[in-house]
Amino acid sequence: MTLIAIEEHWNLPELTSAVKALPDDRGDASVVLDELGDNLERLDDIGDARIAAMDAQGVDLQILSLAPPGTHPLAPADARTLSRRANDVAAEAVRGHPTRLRAFATLPMADPEAAAAELERAAGLGFVGAMVYGRTAETPLDDPRYDELFATAAALRQPIFIHPQIPSPAVREAVYRGFDPMTDLALATFGWGWHLEAALAALRLIVRGTFDRHPGLQLVLGHWGELLLFWTDRADSLSGLAGLDRKVSDYVRSHIHVTSSGCSRPTTPSRSRSKRTSRSSSPSSPPAMAATSSPQATPAPSSVSTSPL
Repeated sequence: MTLIAIEEHWNLPELTSAVKALPDDRGDASVVLDELGDNLERLDDIGDARIAAMDAQGVDLQILSLAPPGTHPLAPADARTLSRRANDVAAEAVRGHPTRLRAFATLPMADPEAAAAELERAAGLGFVGAMVYGRTAETPLDDPRYDELFATAAALRQPIFIHPQIPSPAVREAVYRGFDPMTDLALATFGWGWHLEAALAALRLIVRGTFDRHPGLQLVLGHWGELLLFWTDRADSLSGLAGLDRKVSDYVRSHIHVTSSGCSRPTTPSRSRSKRTSRSSSPSSPPAMAATSSPQATPAPSSVSTSPL
């Protein structure tokens, strides 16, 4: 069986520096997780050392994706420049290891028109989709200004991976404080908050009618669907109130691919084939979505196939 590792992060040092330079209300505190242990050394390498780590873990192919938060917190001009730079670097890595690497595009979501254009450029370079987050500043992913991006993704058959994102400062202050700083951060990120944010972003896209307007659009959610699969019975009650054509669970089955990411325990949704595969409930799953990264239980991010992000 070919093992394809999805959601395999890497770092662009100049982007990390740009994010760290932002004021607290625009930055992303989760970048400190990249500095735990040997994470930075691993994240910064998308060459021979990464291939060696893949060999050691039995991974045949990795889908590279820039580590959180991507270019989402940046001003439009900086987001455009660094998204293009990141995609050029990733494309070069794929060209260097064409049988072992593919990549998700980084998009300048602060400029929706440029995001659609960059997705089109990246598709031409051979990228297999794009990774985005559920919120850019205070603008949710389902905002109508992103409709051109989703139309482009559907037309190009480029799946959109929604990666977990740290909650907004107001939400963090209200519900993720009260412990020591690192526990606060862990609770707001890999311990709980990240996953609610990603699930909510996908659910909002459904409720907004995005898939009715773009029936060819496909999403990817990691971590066994970011809790959404376990809550479809309740979420279905939104369908009539929101004026949807179908039940929420129908949209999930038709438009959302699921990967295990760093979730390795066998208590997983029954629709999944096994803890090491991520077949979509849709029969048209693209080849790049055939399997997830190898299991891992550690909370810190990694650049190899054991990343829990």
